[in-house]
Amino acid sequence: MGAFIIEGGHKLSGEITPQGAKNEALQVICAVLLTDQKVTIHNIPDILDVKNLIQLLIDMKVKVEQIAHRSYTFQADEVNIDYIYTKDFRKKSASLRGSVMIVGPLVARFGKVFFPKPGGDKIGRRRLDTHFVGLQKLGAEFNYDATRHLYAIEAKELKGTYMLLDEASVTGTANILMAAVLAKGVTTIYNAACEPYVQQLSRMLKSMGARISGIGSNLLTIEGVTSLCGTMHTILPDMIEVGSFIGMAAMTGSDITIKNTGYDELGIIPDAFRRLGITLNKVGDDIHIPSHDSYEIETFIDGSIMTISDAPWPGLTPDLLSVFLVIATQAKGSVLIHQKMFESRLFFVDKLIDMGAQIILCDPHRATVIGLGNRLPLRAANMASPDIRAGIALLIAALSAKGISRINNIDQIDRGYESIDLRLNQLGAHITRKA
Repeated sequence: MGAFIIEGGHKLSGEITPQGAKNEALQVICAVLLTDQKVTIHNIPDILDVKNLIQLLIDMKVKVEQIAHRSYTFQADEVNIDYIYTKDFRKKSASLRGSVMIVGPLVARFGKVFFPKPGGDKIGRRRLDTHFVGLQKLGAEFNYDATRHLYAIEAKELKGTYMLLDEASVTGTANILMAAVLAKGVTTIYNAACEPYVQQLSRMLKSMGARISGIGSNLLTIEGVTSLCGTMHTILPDMIEVGSFIGMAAMTGSDITIKNTGYDELGIIPDAFRRLGITLNKVGDDIHIPSHDSYEIETFIDGSIMTISDAPWPGLTPDLLSVFLVIATQAKGSVLIHQKMFESRLFFVDKLIDMGAQIILCDPHRATVIGLGNRLPLRAANMASPDIRAGIALLIAALSAKGISRINNIDQIDRGYESIDLRLNQLGAHITRKA
């Protein structure tokens, strides 16, 4: 699985550029299955989850060519649809959560898909009902084999309809959207997710000939077309990585400039960091974080303890709550972190407690952090990464801690962060990768 050996306590300095957005990449790469024409995608992050998805498409006989660093062409003109019935497909797709988004395109274009329960982070229950109920409303027939954990979906013809989603699921919205663009008639999706990832997918589909209105809102209207054409698309910078770097700079007292952040697409994220007392300055499309001797958590206007919680966009993304939690341990003041979406994502706090952090895990969804400022630096520790976002939070903690820490199971970090050890070492970090 590999490990990072981190010598903490070093200040970082310099410039770093975020990778392309992981969550967007998984969606738009799946969308290439909707057309037999060539699709070019730029700024694809070189991370494990994305590489595994690209390999899955190659195994399905999609023609894939890397034309430059982080740039690929895809052409799905000779897809081997029978590959979905093989053990190899079931094994590979089951290990990758993002592969669930091939369901909508395959049903829309080929009328069938046979799919295993997908894997991904172990952060609690992650149901797929929204995906499948939406496809059923479009006319697909759905069957689930509970013994083998296999989904079978078929549709002779998809027909547009009105639907009110039971939750604003990002991947669920993406899957239904990709099916609806080739459905007959008009589809209306209410309570649709409107994260930048979905907005980018919608813009890409429109450039392929889809008819979509309401982009950026929770009400999408899709007029179905008979076919889509090729296009060229550029993925946004990864806002989760941008947020991770902001927190890392503050917690290590470092002076860092994050280049080409896609600032206008970051929503509430910069202001959420400011509520923790972190200074960050917008310079064009860059973010400069000056060196912090300390930072102090705000309170609400009435003096009550600050609460930071996740919410559907334009609320705060749940993928950054692990970062907010870890940087609060070294702030002055207290904050309640409320992770509403996943019931296992806060369980990594026991590792931070071992490092000297003062955290009360109230229940699976809430943790109170009593910030110690820089009076009591975190201690080095041996730990393991349970998921992508907890992994980067533990890496941030190790970079600020005194002594040498070890993080095992770093494949979880590699799934979402491109060459993170090499990129941070260029800023002055001391991270060694062990096989």
